[in-house]
Amino acid sequence: MGYEVRFQALILPNVEWDELIGRFKRAEDLGFDLAVTADHWCDWSNPPSNWFELWTTLAGVAQATSRIRIAPCVAQIPLRNPAMLARQALTVDHISGGRLEVGLGLGMPIDPSYDMIGMENWTNKKRVAQFDEYVELVGQLLANEATTYKGEFYEVNEATMNPRSPQRPRPPITVAAMGPVMIGKAARYADTWNTMSFAEDFDDQLKEVGEKIAVCRQHCETIGRDPETLRISYNMFDAKGRATGGEIRYYQSHQVFEDLIGGLAEVGITDFGLYYPMLDSQLDAFESVATELFPKLRS
Repeated sequence: MGYEVRFQALILPNVEWDELIGRFKRAEDLGFDLAVTADHWCDWSNPPSNWFELWTTLAGVAQATSRIRIAPCVAQIPLRNPAMLARQALTVDHISGGRLEVGLGLGMPIDPSYDMIGMENWTNKKRVAQFDEYVELVGQLLANEATTYKGEFYEVNEATMNPRSPQRPRPPITVAAMGPVMIGKAARYADTWNTMSFAEDFDDQLKEVGEKIAVCRQHCETIGRDPETLRISYNMFDAKGRATGGEIRYYQSHQVFEDLIGGLAEVGITDFGLYYPMLDSQLDAFESVATELFPKLRS
């Protein structure tokens, strides 16, 4: 299909509100195609720190921006009933004027949020088992005016969804997947597959993601899907960032950034997720990468 390259800003909701909105607006002004945020009850690695809820954050971002597309990266399925999530997503889609993409994923059993708020912390096995019905039902609710669905885990009866989405047939769905089973679900249900690697060395990351893409292509072949109809989104995580006080290596120089993007593009990545700098000292590099390199890399 030959998708155009997209760049997305990964912005955590862990700062004061005015600063958070400012970061999303800065990403829009710099020419990012997509801005995404995470879904937890609190910062799972530092629970007492600042943290804002996913869908209300995206509603505020939708109101404060005008061009950039927005998405969860990604909504944890145990936290919400799928019909309620679809309703929240439809609302944000309208606030944004049709700029929403719906990211769904398993979430993490190690997240302390579930115990903190008294919700069942599903095992990974249960999360995987319920995912098919969850994503299928969300897709139907967003695409249809009325949905009746009865599965093993979820049921809705003539659930009406009005007004209809500004996007047709519905907002795009992103499925986050790391392992082969979930990659198979992304191949079946997703418009975009989102993945990442925790390897410390970038060469190891490229090798790992290349192997995952081969698995995805095999899944597509098995179900009769053209793999070129699936966007592949990659979160450019720097596993050494925490040890270096928050410094992100790919902001060290334009050459380092271009080399990494080039390697990812060669293995099939279409959407490149850049983390918003944790250090103010890297903001200039973040901005210069966007303004100077994005036009070049898109061409």
